[in-house]
Amino acid sequence: MTDTRTTAKSATPPKGPGALKRLVAMPEFAPMVLLAVMLVVFTAINPAFLSLRNISNALTFTVELGLIALAMTLLMTSGEFDLSVGSVFGFAPVVMWALFNTLGLPLFPAFLIALVVALCIGMVSGIFVTALRIPSFLVTLGMLLMVRGSALWLTSGFPQRTWDAGEQWLAAVLVGDFYIGGLRIYMSLIWFILIALAAHLLLTRTRFGNWIQATGGNEGAARNRGVPTKRVKLILFMLSAAMAGLAGIISSIRVSAANPNSGMGYELEVIAMVVIGGTVLTGGRGTIIGTVLGVLILRLMRNGIVLIGVPGLAYNIFIGAIILGMMALHAGLERRHNEGT
Repeated sequence: MTDTRTTAKSATPPKGPGALKRLVAMPEFAPMVLLAVMLVVFTAINPAFLSLRNISNALTFTVELGLIALAMTLLMTSGEFDLSVGSVFGFAPVVMWALFNTLGLPLFPAFLIALVVALCIGMVSGIFVTALRIPSFLVTLGMLLMVRGSALWLTSGFPQRTWDAGEQWLAAVLVGDFYIGGLRIYMSLIWFILIALAAHLLLTRTRFGNWIQATGGNEGAARNRGVPTKRVKLILFMLSAAMAGLAGIISSIRVSAANPNSGMGYELEVIAMVVIGGTVLTGGRGTIIGTVLGVLILRLMRNGIVLIGVPGLAYNIFIGAIILGMMALHAGLERRHNEGT
């Protein structure tokens, strides 16, 4: 005979917030709404904002900071951040083109060596943070100055031309372009999408992703449960530097110059993108989808304010206002979600 109490209990819908409440509680909800509002406002003021040509131009510049932001999301989720990414962005292409132009090394080996150099920079930062227990703010601030100084010293402060880089197959793979219905798409955008997808799966579907979140949420508890927290952070510092180096190399090929001063201030803008996207600055929770939205918000805003007639120098005002507003909104939504549960 069937137990009626058990049947009645199993038939009762599970309690909890509804679909709308769960949607609002998602860290990606706020940046998604902000992006939609921004698109509507800019298009209403200047319809050219959504033209194929403007979208193509905006997406071109999105990739370079976006690649750094993806790695920064993983690193910040683990409870750390890297202020040296802007300097690595400028240093890696300087190394590659010095090997290519001065020593006559083929472009692909020079490219690999530059990435290895970037990985080593990240490894040194990671060792200082994990082995010596020095805060990442101080370590990466020192690395920022050392790497930028090295780039300036190697080039005497002058940009390096990439010469015939456009004739190399590597350039075609990294920044080659093609058209889809009149929309110009660069290969770098395809790489950004693929890496974003891989990072999202890594963070949400793998054991290493669980380790990242556990390390940022409570490092001591994670270590007691067998999570190799030092190794996780070391790998993420290396990944952060490698992505910054790759982004710098892509930029240098696109503009046909390796400028030792390129990337200045990028570290703060990248952190802003990640935070606006919903990743918690103190660690423990991160979202790659939110970061992609944050990247689009800031890059399209830079493009949009110029099109609607606002002076480009006012861009930082908008960034600051968005950061403060998004932080307040994220905090309010999270508080309401916690109270509702």
